[in-house]
Amino acid sequence: MRAASTNRIGRITVAVAILVMCGIGGARAATYKWVDDQGVVHYSDKVPPEAVSKGATVLDKQGRPVKNIEPALTPEQVKAKQAAEDEQRARARVQEEQLRKDRALMQSYTTESEIDVAKNRALGTINAQIKSAQTYTADLTRRLQELKTRKASYGDKRVPPDVERDINTADVELARQNALIKQKTDEIAAVTAKYDADKARWEEIYSDQARRAAANAAVAVQGPAPATKSPAPGTTKK
Repeated sequence: MRAASTNRIGRITVAVAILVMCGIGGARAATYKWVDDQGVVHYSDKVPPEAVSKGATVLDKQGRPVKNIEPALTPEQVKAKQAAEDEQRARARVQEEQLRKDRALMQSYTTESEIDVAKNRALGTINAQIKSAQTYTADLTRRLQELKTRKASYGDKRVPPDVERDINTADVELARQNALIKQKTDEIAAVTAKYDADKARWEEIYSDQARRAAANAAVAVQGPAPATKSPAPGTTKK
């Protein structure tokens, strides 16, 4: 009985101390609750420097917590937080870039057929360049064969410098044209993949926009769903 009375008096004493402290602190900006290294709880108008790293709680005039001051981060936590923020910013940049591309795509084409027209136009230009290079390559090949035949006709005699020069020039140009044909052939695959991806993305965005428009139209016609009526206090829902 005596122990229970003592505990009750102790609790009342702590409560009174807090209320008195809060009353005294009415003129102060804030009251802080913090814990020292020994685990003892303190209340004061400021947090001592040695306790800042452990965090604190801001109390109002009634001693109720209104704000938590987070403990200082360790170097490892600072590094992890920085890495998380960097990753979040990177994701935001990717999303922003995707939105920019989507806007440009929808502004560039109003129908799927326009994408097909643009694709065929681009491929037509590349194919024309390949055909021109192939025609030129065929002419170079014939010219090079003629020059080599002419060179062979001299036998053991000295070959004129202009023949050697023309052969070297034709060899270099023939190699350049073959590289160009290879480049343009690879470009056809890249252009095809680009326009196919643009078309798939356009269809995806268009379908999504159409679904949202249909949903908004349905809401506009039917009106918002009626709110569920809560049962009156004291009644039982059957």
